[in-house]
Amino acid sequence: MSKLLNSFCGLFACASCVGAHATDLAKKPNIVFILVDDFRYDAMGYCGNKIVNTPSIDNLATQGTFFRNAFSSTPISSASRASILTGLHERTHRYSFQTGPIDDRFLENAYPLKLKEAGYHTALYGKLGVNCTDAESLFDEIEDYDRNNAIKEDGYHYKTLNNDTVHLTRYTGQKGLDYIEKQDGKNPFFLALCFSAPHAHDSAKQQYFWDEEQEDLYSDVTVPDPIMSEDKYFERLPEAVKNGFSRLRWTWRFDTPEKYQFMMKGYYKMIAGVDQEIAKVRKMLEKKGLADNTVIVFMGDNGYFLGERQIADKWMMYDLSVRIPLIIYDPRIDKHSEVEQQVINVDIPSTFVDIAGGEIPSQWQGKSLKGLLKNKNYRMKRDTILIEHLWEMPNIPSCEGVRTDEWKYFRYVNDERIEELYNLKNDPNEEFDLSKDKKYAKVLANLRNKTDELAHKFSANGWIAPENLSSRFISKGEYSLIKSDKQVFGWILPYFSQAQKSYQILVASSEDNIRKNVGDMWNSGCVFSNNSLNVEYKGKALEKGKTYYWSVRYWDYLNRTSQYSEPQSFVYGENAEVVAQTSQMPDTDVLMMWGISNIINDGQALSIAPDMGDVEKSSIVYPTLLGDVKADYRMAGNRRYYTVTVPANMAAEFVIPVGVKGIVLLNGKPQSLNYGKLQLNAGENLIQIQNNTF
Repeated sequence: MSKLLNSFCGLFACASCVGAHATDLAKKPNIVFILVDDFRYDAMGYCGNKIVNTPSIDNLATQGTFFRNAFSSTPISSASRASILTGLHERTHRYSFQTGPIDDRFLENAYPLKLKEAGYHTALYGKLGVNCTDAESLFDEIEDYDRNNAIKEDGYHYKTLNNDTVHLTRYTGQKGLDYIEKQDGKNPFFLALCFSAPHAHDSAKQQYFWDEEQEDLYSDVTVPDPIMSEDKYFERLPEAVKNGFSRLRWTWRFDTPEKYQFMMKGYYKMIAGVDQEIAKVRKMLEKKGLADNTVIVFMGDNGYFLGERQIADKWMMYDLSVRIPLIIYDPRIDKHSEVEQQVINVDIPSTFVDIAGGEIPSQWQGKSLKGLLKNKNYRMKRDTILIEHLWEMPNIPSCEGVRTDEWKYFRYVNDERIEELYNLKNDPNEEFDLSKDKKYAKVLANLRNKTDELAHKFSANGWIAPENLSSRFISKGEYSLIKSDKQVFGWILPYFSQAQKSYQILVASSEDNIRKNVGDMWNSGCVFSNNSLNVEYKGKALEKGKTYYWSVRYWDYLNRTSQYSEPQSFVYGENAEVVAQTSQMPDTDVLMMWGISNIINDGQALSIAPDMGDVEKSSIVYPTLLGDVKADYRMAGNRRYYTVTVPANMAAEFVIPVGVKGIVLLNGKPQSLNYGKLQLNAGENLIQIQNNTF
């Protein structure tokens, strides 16, 4: 009887636990995340914009917490969305446009997986914006889509609802409504609605495409001209910006008054379409009785230029490019507030998980904003944020910098001589660059150092440079295989890099230049090659006896760019090696050098023995960055003997002459001829060939 009673009590206790767990889950708030593309922070009525029609977004702002100083750590959608997904800065996850899929290691703690662990059902509709090997495993439900770039003109109208082709904004909104309609309130849900609007459809002349319901909006208004649109602001920009995509896209959209009015109204019409869908989502939450327990997060992925400085789009480090709209509405907190502290997109996943009562991964680099929802004076313990755009694109110069409440500093990665400094308190529009003003030299130096510090901090597990740099001067001898004097370079990839796709070498005449990534003697540009050993200098003429400086970076197999290596100096012409051979020989047997990282071929193969002739013996020395390869040859009857000495940390291949049908020994051991080559190790290798055809 007691056993039966104990069993009954155990079952009752278990059932009570299950019931309590279900009750706890039901109390957890739902989360609706609305992410918009290229939505500028001030493109809403709440921020004083008297043109754009955004009543639903304005209501969220007046009812919830509005973050006055929210920023995207990287002002471009792919990298920014990867940071939101992973909780990591760009220089850690190293994902952007034209890279391969994001590293699976960084998805192990992706925020939707952490929300699942906290008991949430998760769904995403719209633009995930991150190439993943298995995006379907991240969310319980996902439909990942964006503008249709296969359509040159209107890439927004291709999805259908009830057999009718609708605007992509309407389609995403309806997917959200359908998802909410299915919810019964028993388990918490997370719903991400990732609108492609108001992103321009870049291939189209019209650029901005809206739903027919917004057709008549703004027809009777004139949009004010952008601030700082005079020629002088454009002329202050670096040449790389003036000649780049920012200027080109300005000519697509804003270079005449008529074009400006049309494009701005199109941009605002698309925003009004998003606002309309938000109103429908909130109404559906009310209908389902879920509104009082659903947190709504509204956010942009990056800032946007709308003709200021006579440029367009994002990418830059100015506030117009990095500042984003961010609103968090929690109906359980019955008050409106504005937060002045700096927050960034990397904070968002921590905020989601904190609201959900989950565990925030220690690897994440952001901070939860939950404490600021109840107390706007809650201190974040962060006085400086890192901002960066590291995508290596010739028409979009890479930049990096830092922002505090008072100061903004940034520099251009590929020429750190170009830097800018602004006092944000006195100059919020960033009109007056103080970087050349000696009064602010100390501020400039401190912010440079802070940029270096944060760049290093967030590079620790991702954005790593080549290692073990070597440089060597090789001088031509009388019978050398080397046709002229040359300087050669080599490096080793970090241990976790699977392959090198490309490299870039900089050679500078001063240490100051090389530390600012200026190759005034040689900038190789991006060279598509896996070679990292004996790379020959091809720049301006070098003076013998003069000291030069060099560094290198590489693109890995996923086209992710490393940072530049620590610079190394060399004296041109110093410690030269005279390379000579005792006899001229035709090309027959070939020694293919293997570096630690790469095979060296393409003109760097070495002939070490004659075919059939009168030469009875010869020797040759071939210099490499890892040391000299020495090969001695002698012939006796129908036998040939090769002694090949390979430097430490190197291996080599010996290619067997075509037509050999006899016996081959390597260090006294018979070898198969099926592969046509022998693998040589570091040290002395004795090769014996007995060929019946000799």
